[in-house]
Amino acid sequence: MYVTHSTAAAPAAMPYRRNVPPKLRATAQLHSRHVTGIHLFCEGDDATFIYEIRTGSVRLTRVLENGRRQVIAFGLPGDIIGFPDEDRHHTNCDIIDTADIIAYPHRLLDTGEVVDPDTHQRLLGAALREITAMQDHFMMLARKSAMEKVASFLHVLSRRTGTPIGNCMFLSLPMSRTDIADFLVLAVETVSRSFSLLRKKGLIAPETLQTVLVLDQDALVATSQNQE
Repeated sequence: MYVTHSTAAAPAAMPYRRNVPPKLRATAQLHSRHVTGIHLFCEGDDATFIYEIRTGSVRLTRVLENGRRQVIAFGLPGDIIGFPDEDRHHTNCDIIDTADIIAYPHRLLDTGEVVDPDTHQRLLGAALREITAMQDHFMMLARKSAMEKVASFLHVLSRRTGTPIGNCMFLSLPMSRTDIADFLVLAVETVSRSFSLLRKKGLIAPETLQTVLVLDQDALVATSQNQE
C-alpha cells in the first residue's frame, strides 16, 4: 500500500488455498497462517519467493545508515510483495496482522515457467504497478502537508480495507501511530495532532488507537487534496 489515488483498483484477495488452480501447485508454495511479529524476510536475504497477501497485513521497512527506520510500504490483501533487487530482498518484511500468504518461486519472473504463463504475466504486471505507485507516493511525500498526508493515508486504507457501516466506513489500523509517522515521514506527535484535527472537523471518529470510523469520505478526500 502506497498513498496514491490511482483509479486502478487493487487486485481482489482470493480465498486462501481454495481457488488455487492445480497447475499452480507445481510452482507455488502455499504457506499456512503467519502470526503477528513474524519476519517473512529480511533485507539482504536471497529472494527465493515473491509473496501474495491473501488476508492480514505486513510492514516493509529499511533501516537507514544512522539507525533510523523508514517504513517503505504496508502490504494489504491483494498486494504482491518481495520483488527482488538483483536476486535479493531490499527491505525487511514483518507481519503486523496475522496473515495468510502464498509464495511464488522467484524464477517465475524470469522464465514464466511454461507451466503457468498467466501467473508470470500477473507478477510482472504487479511489479510495474508497484513502480508507478512508488513514484506517486514519493511525489506525495514531497508536496503534501502533514494533514493532507494523514487524510490521504486514511482514505486509501478505507478504500482498500474499510467496512461500510451505514454512511460511514469502519477502519481497523493494524499499524501503530509510529508506523504511520515513519511511513509518511512525519513526527509521531504530528500524526496524532492530525488525527485530532480531523476528528474536530467531523471527518473521523477515532474509537481506539487501532480503529477509526470515517464519517465523511468526500470531505476526507477533499482534505487530502487541499480542496477544502
